[in-house]
Amino acid sequence: MKNPFQPADKPTMYFVGVTTTKSSINTIFPLWAERLELGACELEGIDFKLHDQPELYREAVEFIKGDPNSLGALVTTHKIDLCNACRDLFDALDPLSDSMGEVSSIFKRGGELRGRAVDPISSGLALEAFLPREHWSISKAEVCILGAGGSAVALSWYLVQLRHDANRPAKIQVADPNRPRLEHLRALHASWKSGVPLECHVVDAPGAADAIVERLKPGSLVVNATGLGKDAPGSPITEDAEFPMNSLVWEFNYRGDLIFLRQARAQQATRNLTVEDGWIYFVHGWTRAIADVFDVNIPTQGSDFDELSRIASSVR
Repeated sequence: MKNPFQPADKPTMYFVGVTTTKSSINTIFPLWAERLELGACELEGIDFKLHDQPELYREAVEFIKGDPNSLGALVTTHKIDLCNACRDLFDALDPLSDSMGEVSSIFKRGGELRGRAVDPISSGLALEAFLPREHWSISKAEVCILGAGGSAVALSWYLVQLRHDANRPAKIQVADPNRPRLEHLRALHASWKSGVPLECHVVDAPGAADAIVERLKPGSLVVNATGLGKDAPGSPITEDAEFPMNSLVWEFNYRGDLIFLRQARAQQATRNLTVEDGWIYFVHGWTRAIADVFDVNIPTQGSDFDELSRIASSVR
């Protein structure tokens, strides 16, 4: 990777993550750019450590803001930390981004630097791709989200929206070792006034999340939103954990050691599990951010979206 803080010589989108060189997007992006007729452009990765120093996030955002050919960025992993460090550098944040305290899409409009939270949309689109129709109203089941970062906040928001009417979970349970993140989510959830109960659990010992998962009702959704399995090795549950019968298990990651995904697949037949990785989430998240950065219309369904998904899958 070249030094990302040298002025870009062509329209450039950045990818702010932890191990960006390992992502499939590096191969997919040029193919998508050709399909979308974006012209001469490129994608550059910027890697930070987990919960890195605020001044490093600020350096990256200030560079993007000031460089004419740097059009914006997709942010993974660092969505909350970057927003906390750089909120004052944005000329505008969309209401969801502002209220949730996270930025996953950075882009420019009319000379202004803007930030948006795309995860509430992309996580919902990805979930609906495998969730049975009227699942919550029929099953009366729960959701357990392991992790309380930006992706967990986004999915929680989507699940409780009043437009779903009765098709919402009976309860959302969130487990994370970071108490401030849980309190942040608890405060946000209360402000949504959804009527869906939320339980937050501090899990700071090996196996602490196992009991939470095992107490869930049959048909519940269990999500790994911790980053473990991609940004760091491991799984939020142990090998002894047992998933609820007939549950849906969603690993947000699509690359890495994916231990959580392996654990779910090992029980898929005996527990009648629906097991999903993070691939469709990846496609929706990236296409939403590319639409922002390059100011182009990319549909979320239909033949054009299916073709972009096919292109991505061909080089996965």
